[in-house]
Amino acid sequence: MAQERIILGIDPGTTVMGFGLLLEEGGKARLLDAGAIRFTTGDDHTLKLRAIFNETLAIIERHHPDELAIEAQFFGKNVQSMLKLGRAQGVAIAAALHRGIAVVEYAPKRVKQSITGNGNASKEQVAAMLLSILGLHELPSSTDATDAVAVAVCHHFANTRPGLGRSARGSSKEGWSSFVKSIPTACVRPFGCAPRAPPAPLGKASASVGRSPYRSFGRAGSGGHAHAAPRAR
Repeated sequence: MAQERIILGIDPGTTVMGFGLLLEEGGKARLLDAGAIRFTTGDDHTLKLRAIFNETLAIIERHHPDELAIEAQFFGKNVQSMLKLGRAQGVAIAAALHRGIAVVEYAPKRVKQSITGNGNASKEQVAAMLLSILGLHELPSSTDATDAVAVAVCHHFANTRPGLGRSARGSSKEGWSSFVKSIPTACVRPFGCAPRAPPAPLGKASASVGRSPYRSFGRAGSGGHAHAAPRAR
């Protein structure tokens, strides 16, 4: 019997937080639930952070996910917005670690690349591919929820197709139909490991990993970072 695993995807935010849950079994994924949680705009920022923590815990208690895949913070010109988004992301990660759930971050471009084969794909293109990948007729109306589902699917590809090191890339000559045909091979190298970098000697490079409860892979903005916590059973 194939082992089941539930992936929780989160698109963090202080105004709206999107979430999506996938049931992974036998190399296939099925959407269990998805939605968006809106926070009161007039609340103090610290109250919003508390609400994000509590809502994340509520989702975890309701669905008992095995892993959290969360969209990493992007770099923008508005420093205040970046700080608030980073806090929202950190609170959601803290809620997952509080329940002993492993956490993996994926950069926005990496998510788009894994879904469509194009890191610069539009939200509409990502949504169209998600419908085909998951065999759905429709997705949640909220783009935040769709983004969260996309992060979860990105992590699903990293889990089930680790041997495929290169992402399928679309070509302007081939058109959009090539993206649809490339679904079976459109994946991301897990945790953003660079395909050209030779493996480091285990004795020296990995010595520090054993002393930390966290694991980090890739570089910020270019791939994914994983933070592993012991699962509470």
